[in-house]
Amino acid sequence: MEKKYINTKKKKLSSLITILFIISGIFCQTKAQQNNSADTLRYKNNPSYDLQTGMFDLYKTRQADIVMLGNSLTAGTNWAELLGRPNIVSRAIPGDILQGFVSRLDQVTKLKPKIVFVMGGLNDIYSWIPVEDVYKNYLRVIETLRAKGITVVIQLTTYVAQDYAKQWGGTPQVNLGRNREIDKLNKLLSDYGRKNNIELINLLPSIATKDGYLKPELSWDGVHFKSETYRIWAREVERVLRKFNM
Repeated sequence: MEKKYINTKKKKLSSLITILFIISGIFCQTKAQQNNSADTLRYKNNPSYDLQTGMFDLYKTRQADIVMLGNSLTAGTNWAELLGRPNIVSRAIPGDILQGFVSRLDQVTKLKPKIVFVMGGLNDIYSWIPVEDVYKNYLRVIETLRAKGITVVIQLTTYVAQDYAKQWGGTPQVNLGRNREIDKLNKLLSDYGRKNNIELINLLPSIATKDGYLKPELSWDGVHFKSETYRIWAREVERVLRKFNM
C-alpha cells in the first residue's frame, strides 16, 4: 500500500514538473515574441522617423539620379548645393538606425536613382545593437537596392570624438570601445564590398586621430561634422561620381 502511494506521488510530481516546463516554455516564447516585436519596431522610437518619412512622401521630386541615404550626418548638409548638382536628394533621418533604412527603402527606390550612397550604423552601435545585427540590416539595404539595378556606394561608419557625450556621462573609454565596434562593422562591410565589387568610401584616414577617435576639430559636438568635414566628404563623393561618369 505504501509503495503504491509513493508511486502515485511520484507520478503527480512528474506531471507537475511537466506542466511547469510547459508553462515556462510558453512564458519564454511569449517574452521572445515581445522582444522580437520591440526590436522590429525599435526604429519607430525615434520621434524624427514618422515626421521625416511623412515629409519625404510630400516632396514633389519624382526622380533623382543620386540619393544620399543616411542619418543625421548625411542630413547635416544640403547635398545639391554642396556638390552643385541639381539631380541629387537626401533621404536622411537624424537618429535613424539600419532597421529604419530597411523599412523606408521604397522612398528611395521610387525615385529610380542610378546610384545611392549609404552611410549608417553609428546610431546602432550607440544603441548597443550587436554588430552582427547591424551588418545584416546593412546587407538588406545593399541587396535590395542592387536587386533594382541601382549602384550602391558603401560609406564606412565614422567614429566619435574622445569627449563625445561627456555632459551625459560619456567617457573616453566608452567611446573608444564603441569605436572599436565600429571597426568591426567596417571590416565586415569592407570585406563584403571588395568581394562583391562595390565601391567604398572611407573617410576615417582623413578625419580620425591615430588613437582611433574622430578629430575634435572636425566636429562641433564630438560626432556631427563641421563644414571642413563635409568638404572632405564631398570630395570623396565627387571622386566616385566621376568614376561612374556622372
